[in-house]
Amino acid sequence: MSRYEFTKKLETGNAIIDQEHKELFQAVNKLLEACSEGKGRAYMDETITFLNDYVNKHFSHEEQLQKQSGYPGMTAHKAFHEKYKQTLKEITSRISVSGPTISELGKLNGHISVLISHITTEDKSLGAFLNQA
Repeated sequence: MSRYEFTKKLETGNAIIDQEHKELFQAVNKLLEACSEGKGRAYMDETITFLNDYVNKHFSHEEQLQKQSGYPGMTAHKAFHEKYKQTLKEITSRISVSGPTISELGKLNGHISVLISHITTEDKSLGAFLNQA
């Protein structure tokens, strides 16, 4: 399973957001490694909990920055975050219950791809707006 790398293409120009995106990728990679290496369920559950908690924390930080700066795309951005968190929780919950099946890992990878797309479009727009403010 390939690792996710935080590349220049994903930089938003906001140091806080970029650092948290790097940490988010590390958490995803840790979970994928645990699944592919057949780590114990306790280790996977701990990693799943961390990943979900980190996504919640990161999205909350982004939303605070949007609110403080009067970001015009805030409502749509928050709606994406809410849906994303719910789907991530559903996928990781199934991995926790049934183990890392090929189907569930495929869904997780697809969901991470959605996040990468969000970063390259919406978060870059947010970063540009914050840099102007």
